[in-house]
Amino acid sequence: MAGLRERKKEQTQRRIAAVALRLFAERGFDTVTINEIAEAAEVAKVTLFKYFPTKESLVLRGVGEEDLAGIVAVRPPGQSPLEALRAHYRAFAADPAVAVDRDALITQLRVIFDSPALSSGANDRLYGQRQALARVLAEERDGLTAALMAAQITASVLTIQETFFRRLVAGASLEEAGRRLAEDVELAFDLLEHGINR
Repeated sequence: MAGLRERKKEQTQRRIAAVALRLFAERGFDTVTINEIAEAAEVAKVTLFKYFPTKESLVLRGVGEEDLAGIVAVRPPGQSPLEALRAHYRAFAADPAVAVDRDALITQLRVIFDSPALSSGANDRLYGQRQALARVLAEERDGLTAALMAAQITASVLTIQETFFRRLVAGASLEEAGRRLAEDVELAFDLLEHGINR
């Protein structure tokens, strides 16, 4: 169990992020300053930077942090990387509301989708995810094969995730978006497994 100090730090971090997201949603990412965020969150600028080293990190928290490489690395013997990832996304699609604050997620997505700088930052983080997956795959395959597999897998995963998120932003319920995500997961992993010439 986290101590009081850790809980207070976590609360401060969440409060700063929530205030920043609200301001970005109201006025746009580019027009809000760090000083305005710190003032609205009632913290010193140095405190804000202790938790969030850049303005972008206020919004991109959680983006690209899904551990695809870890999922593949700890899969059971005999299970392929695709089977492990398919099982992971099937489980998420079956219950997408497990760890999602829908309103906060939609606000975060709108802010990211509306800002070219944030969209670019999100892509940079996802590139890191692809590189990590390629390193894990390279333990079993040659470098080029691993890099190509990682590129195809992460592109497919990104596409189904973005489609899921855009459905939520467009007003779909978590249940409806999850049902459609389940279909998308099967399509994406079938294409990865069998190729596009089926």
